[in-house]
Amino acid sequence: MSNRLIDEPSLYLRQHAQNPVNWWPWCPEAFEEAQRLDRPVLVSIGYSSCHWCHVMERECFENNYIAGLMNQHFINIKVDREERPDVDQIYIDAVQMVTQQGGWPLNSFCLPDGRPFFGGTYFPPEDVGRGIIPWPQLLLRISKHYKEKKDDLLVNAESILKNMAHNNNARTSGDGEWDNAQLLRGAQFLCSQHDDELGGFGDAPKFPPSMKLNYLLEVRNSAACEIGSPELAARIDVVVKKSLSAIAQGGLFDQLGGGFTRYSVDAGWKIPHFEKMLYDNGLLLDIFTKGWLRYHDPLFRAVVTETIAWIDREMRADNGGFFSSLDADSEGVEGKSYVWNPEQVNEALGDKDGQLFCDAYDISEDGNFEHGLSNPVLQLKDFSQRQELVLQREKLLSVREQRVQPGKDTKQLTAWNGLYIRGLAEAGFTFGERQWLEAARRGVDWIWEIMRTGNGRLHSVYYAEQGPRGSACLDDYAFTIEALLSIASHIDWLEPGSSATYLSRATELMDIVFKHFRDEKLPGFFFTADDHEKLVFRKKEWFDNAIPSGNSSLIHSLSCLHAVTGDSIYASELGDFQSACIQNANELPHGTSHAMSGLTAAAVGVAVIKIKGIDDLEPLREAIIEKPWRRIFLQWTDDVDQPNGYQLCVGSQCLESSMQFSELLEKL
Repeated sequence: MSNRLIDEPSLYLRQHAQNPVNWWPWCPEAFEEAQRLDRPVLVSIGYSSCHWCHVMERECFENNYIAGLMNQHFINIKVDREERPDVDQIYIDAVQMVTQQGGWPLNSFCLPDGRPFFGGTYFPPEDVGRGIIPWPQLLLRISKHYKEKKDDLLVNAESILKNMAHNNNARTSGDGEWDNAQLLRGAQFLCSQHDDELGGFGDAPKFPPSMKLNYLLEVRNSAACEIGSPELAARIDVVVKKSLSAIAQGGLFDQLGGGFTRYSVDAGWKIPHFEKMLYDNGLLLDIFTKGWLRYHDPLFRAVVTETIAWIDREMRADNGGFFSSLDADSEGVEGKSYVWNPEQVNEALGDKDGQLFCDAYDISEDGNFEHGLSNPVLQLKDFSQRQELVLQREKLLSVREQRVQPGKDTKQLTAWNGLYIRGLAEAGFTFGERQWLEAARRGVDWIWEIMRTGNGRLHSVYYAEQGPRGSACLDDYAFTIEALLSIASHIDWLEPGSSATYLSRATELMDIVFKHFRDEKLPGFFFTADDHEKLVFRKKEWFDNAIPSGNSSLIHSLSCLHAVTGDSIYASELGDFQSACIQNANELPHGTSHAMSGLTAAAVGVAVIKIKGIDDLEPLREAIIEKPWRRIFLQWTDDVDQPNGYQLCVGSQCLESSMQFSELLEKL
């Protein structure tokens, strides 16, 4: 028998529609029912491709006895975190305050009005001896406490909300003036945290450190580092090359099919959680492209090429946008479609090629995963040897595609599409792949033409059956603006004169951010708009998580918009952000890396090359990619006051026009 989730468009919610739990979707009626019955609320949050979400569903939410406890004592609300990041952000913060850790599945216990007082992530159905309270026992304890000591829970809830308010604002002030030297100090700190043996930062589990590496490369590409801090420059080279190489060779990267999974459960990057998320792949496309520009490692280029091929093959929607994710599981088993044993490899390739492949990709009788199975991990250091195995990889991929495939979540998220489109545009220009840049352009055109409301505001999610829906949050705007500006900086290479369209769209969306998301009292912008559904708290996000914070993203766009338009409003907003970031730059550069890279780019200066009378920009593109990455806008113009040739502007300084672009590029 189905529950209220049966008609929801979200795949994740429909996955729970046959549970015996009397689930509600997120709606006012659920909280009205909780207040009418005077029951606590369980807000349970996850996403369709999450392995441990599936585990807890099988173990707990499909169990009739446990479901009975939940139905008797709670109003139970199921939330798709990807569909409602505004809700997820509040409750994961609350759980992190209570338990010092967060993740999904996320289970937050709340007062009938939605204020959280306790929570956690995965809970087993019985005692498994790891110090985690069994879910039925937790339900009964919380229900009893609510009935007998409700005032204690009210105090907890008030304390959590006070801490949230503190986090909104406590990191937005610092003593003294902004000093660009903080950017170098932050990079030095990050380098000191690097795992020089295995790559990445910290212990297992390891997440791909896209934003940290991007920040380090921004610093590395600056003259202040190149000339003023040669030791730091050399150290950054070690850190970035080691981390990118470890990720490219490891099991986080799908060695057969391309694309990246979400994170590695071990410190050596061998075994991932196998779900593939669009946002990770966008962020990693970006950093591997920039890594190639600095180090010209052919493996980095191969990773980019194979990732885009996978997205095009499996994740591209007909409307021009991109789907959200692939599940970690197939046939109820995590990673089942991805792993191999030697017998399977030999059957597909023959004994000789099979042995070569197994040796090259760490596939053994013992296995590096579970049950004698292995996740392919590249052992070869010579790229040419990897290329000699192209046909073998293609054959194994063909065999793999005959297996039961992981589920696909085909909803399209504005924010995640923005992140992927930005990475795709950077890769297309860098590698001279016009079709990639065209695909990126179609993606932002889809957002602009389909994902906007009648008054120009953005929707957050698109379902094929229902079309666009949902009120966009700051991330939707911020990442779309970054994508538009990436297109605007490169598109004149494809179609001279078309950059003005995408620049105009970026300024229009930024005006909406200024109008509806601004904190009128302190620097920064709220995650939700001023006319958004009223939640228990209006949050302002400063710290990067799996994706950059919206405020960090805006820093990048503000410096670009000021450079290209000359409008002082963008410089003023950027100055406010500099003041807001003083404390974080000194104390938490690892948590605000996207902001730090944006401030570094602003300090270096965004370059604009104005072009007139020259239609073939391929020679200019080839010259630009001979240098490390820097944000450079190509602006073709037919302005009568602009002389023919190329003119370089950085900030308010413009050099004289020249017919020889090489002269100008040397000035960079």
